[in-house]
Amino acid sequence: MLTLEQLKEKRFAVIGLGMTGCSCVDFLYQNNAQVYAFDTRSPHPVNISSNVTVAFGELNPDVLSTMDLLVVSPGIPLSHPAIAQAIAAGVRAIGDVELFSWFNQKPVIAITGSNGKSTVTSLVCSMLKSAGFNAKMGGNIGIPVLSLLSEPYDIAVLELSSFQLETTHSLKPQAATVLNVSADHLDRYESFEAYRQAKLRIYQNAQVSVINDYDRLTIPHTGDYSESFGKEGAFTISDDGHSLLFKGEAWLDYRQCKLTGKHNALNIQAAAALCHSLGVALNKLTEGAMQFEALPHRCQRVSRYNDIQWIDDSKATNVGAAQTAIESLSWGSEGRMILIAGGDAKGADLTVLKPYLEQYVSAMIVLGKDANQLLPLHTNTYRVGDMKEAVQVAATLAQKNDIVLLSPACASIDMFANYMERGKQFLQAVEALQ
Repeated sequence: MLTLEQLKEKRFAVIGLGMTGCSCVDFLYQNNAQVYAFDTRSPHPVNISSNVTVAFGELNPDVLSTMDLLVVSPGIPLSHPAIAQAIAAGVRAIGDVELFSWFNQKPVIAITGSNGKSTVTSLVCSMLKSAGFNAKMGGNIGIPVLSLLSEPYDIAVLELSSFQLETTHSLKPQAATVLNVSADHLDRYESFEAYRQAKLRIYQNAQVSVINDYDRLTIPHTGDYSESFGKEGAFTISDDGHSLLFKGEAWLDYRQCKLTGKHNALNIQAAAALCHSLGVALNKLTEGAMQFEALPHRCQRVSRYNDIQWIDDSKATNVGAAQTAIESLSWGSEGRMILIAGGDAKGADLTVLKPYLEQYVSAMIVLGKDANQLLPLHTNTYRVGDMKEAVQVAATLAQKNDIVLLSPACASIDMFANYMERGKQFLQAVEALQ
């Protein structure tokens, strides 16, 4: 760790000039560090001071090896040859979260998981605000963590990806959780276990570790944890699904919440466990839980056209997210489920979806790069060319009380700019039916 005064004595190379990288350059420059900026893409405008030297294109390992520290953006792996060579030469590599942890003086709640991170991070903020705290969220959602340092806050609520955790060593969360672990980013990690280990780094230095006791993969390396939610811990749900419980006693009527589905009941439990670790009484958290609405493209109901629920879960970019959505939305449903799925599977094994499809899905409509991997997994499957056609086919299949769920289990980059654009096209196609 360095002090602000010591920053002036060091040469920093910030690698990657997206929003996160630019926030790093800005922080270091304002604190008089010797900062140099690098981006592997072709030259383009970047939002940093014109006084900072910028180099675009291929990284030069000899230049990086002259630096004291590398600040590497999450999207760039430490295995990049130029970065790996600099590390081998003794240059330390960190990320923006590590830099934040050196200077943050306020309590931190840290959240990761393969799925549900953004929802739980936003929920924690909502619940803490209802309890009277000035909570701010950042990291993989909201604003870059270093930008938080220039804002007033009582508690920082951080959504952290496995990529961010790879370069984080000094963060000391008041409470930390891994919500769940399922196959994702296997195009970057050498194995599923390597990906899981990156997630579990969030428990390092945490005062309170909160696990999902439905998912044993969320347990820390040591096997020790402070609290759990799900089926066995202090935070559970009643058998009828109506009430969220703390040590067997109801504290929230789930029927009054705007969120739906079993997975969101778990999300509220996780958020409550994290907030409660700060000593916040549960009755102060209820309003924030009840008023919270689903985030865009995360099991978001976008229409009830023809008495059919049209659900946008475009953010389900991996198999685990799709499994959760399929099972959770079937919970208490009166109708059938029609699933729209497909895209770039990122090397994941899509066959693990098969039991969920067989149990919960009436028909599946597939599209995108890896649609052929999905076709054999269900007996009633339709291959389409684009989202408009997918929605039109779904409309011919769906009946009253059915659910049409867009939960791709794949990334969007083969057909769309991002998962938001995929969800937007889904909504536009549904609206065109009316």
